Order: sequence, then structure tokens, then C-alpha cells
Amino acid sequence: MNGRKTNKNSTGSSNPRLRDNLNQLPVQPQNRNLENSIQDHLTDDLHARIPRMQETQEADKLIEKIMILLSVIFVVFTLPLSLFCIFVVVRQFERAVILRNGKVYKNQTYGPGLTYYLPCVDSVKFIDLRTYVYAVPPQDALTKDSLTVSVDAVVFYKIIDPVLAVLSVTDYKVSTHYLAATTLRNALGTRKLSEVLANRPAVSHQVFELMKHIIRDWGIQVVRVEIKDIRLPTQLQKAMAVEAESTRLANAKIIVAQAEIESTKNLQLASDILLDNPVCMQLRYLQSLNTIAGEKTHTIVFPFSVELFKEIFNK
Repeated sequence: MNGRKTNKNSTGSSNPRLRDNLNQLPVQPQNRNLENSIQDHLTDDLHARIPRMQETQEADKLIEKIMILLSVIFVVFTLPLSLFCIFVVVRQFERAVILRNGKVYKNQTYGPGLTYYLPCVDSVKFIDLRTYVYAVPPQDALTKDSLTVSVDAVVFYKIIDPVLAVLSVTDYKVSTHYLAATTLRNALGTRKLSEVLANRPAVSHQVFELMKHIIRDWGIQVVRVEIKDIRLPTQLQKAMAVEAESTRLANAKIIVAQAEIESTKNLQLASDILLDNPVCMQLRYLQSLNTIAGEKTHTIVFPFSVELFKEIFNK
């Protein structure tokens, strides 16, 4: 009976769903022998599969070698016509990544110059090492203070590891472009509108720092990120203009009031000085006459005080 139970459970253990369900069941003392038998069966199955995997890999390597040999024979028998097919020119600003039977050949790049490859088994990927410029389209985002803003930017990046750019990502250009757009929106969501308008370099630096840690694994380096333009809704622009105008008017009134206070203090100080010294009053009077005479007028006003009139009429 134990042998039959073991065979039934060992047959069911090949099903991964049944194996997961068995692992989730609580272990009871009467089922320990059953669990041990299942684990032994899985271990034996794994040990049996390892030699098969090794044999499959060895068979694949043998087939790859045969394919390479047939390709070389084909090139030799088709000489000299094959010389026009096995050589490619890699330009100064490019590097070539050769995939032989779907694998990177020697884990390195080739170029610049003349590079050969084998037909039928090799495929060549050309990677441009020059700096790419991508204009991020306007991104509508909400700032930290829940205001809508549209921002566009410019991203400069270049390939520093062509092998990673080929193996790590499907299309490094499209991936970098989408990453730049989403990172820009995320950066705008962490800042207030006043910070975005007043400190553009800080936003650019934040986007730069967020991008460089991600695309480094793709063999790409971010050179520079710049905020190009910030667009606000029309209603928001009008509200900000009214607010700025009101602030300027309030500041102007404060400045005028402070100037009047200062002028009043100076007039009070000047009157005290003139009252203390009659000679100063006379000099001020003569200075006023000189000013009036310089304006080529025929009317001269002589100021007289009330006390002076009283003394004249009393006499």
C-alpha cells in the first residue's frame, strides 16, 4: 500500500500546481513519510534532467560549429564574389556589434574601418556613438500646488557601451525618449509653480539625476538636460499679472508714504534751524530773490511776516 501511494504521489508531483498545493498543506506526523518520498522523487528527477540539459547544450554547440564551418566553406567556394558580401565598412563615429548564431561574438565591438563577417550565421548591428539630441514634446503636468503647467525640454545623450545598448533594451532610442518624458512629468509633480518658474536649472538637474541612474544599465550616458519653455494657461497668466500689478502698486504707495515722512522730518528740522538764527532766514530770503531774478520775471514778491506788519502799524 505504501508503494502504491508513493507512485501515485510521485506521478502527481510532476504537475507544478499539485506540487505548490502540497507545499502549502500543513505537515502532520502521519504525512511526513509521504512528503519525504515526494522530495526524494523531485531530487531524482532534477538529477536526471541535468545530464539532458548538458547534452542539449553540447548538441547546440556542435550544430553551431557545423553551421560556422558550412558558412566558411560557402565563402571559400564562392571566391572572389564572396569578398563583396563578407566585408562591411564601419565609419569613424560607429561601432559594429556582431551576433554569431544569436550570440555576441567575442563580447566586443568592431570598428572603425573594414570588418568581416560570415554570411548566414552572423548579423551586424551598427551603433552610432555621436551625441543624440531629443526635443521632449510639451508635457502637461500638475505641480505640487495643483496648478497645470506645460513644459518642454531638450535631452542630450550618447552610447558609451554598444554591447549593452544592443542586449539590454529593445530600442534604446524609444526607451530613452519615453523615459525623458515620464521623468520630466515626475519632476514637475514634486515642485511648486513658483519654484519651476524661478529655478529652471534645479528642475533640469533633477531630471538629469533621475535619468542617469536608470539608463546607465542600458549602456547610455545622459550628457545634459535643459528646460526649453514653460507654458501657463491663459487664465493663470491673467491672474498672475493682476497679482503682480497689485503688488507693484502697493509697493509704490509704501515708497511714496515713506518719502513724505522723510521730507516732513527734513522740513521740520530746517524750520527749527531757521528760527534759531535770523541770519539764516535772511540768507534764505536773498537766495529766493536770486532764483526769481534768474527766471527773467518782472514780478517780485516780498514776503512779510505778521509781526512785521504789527510793528509798522503800531508806530
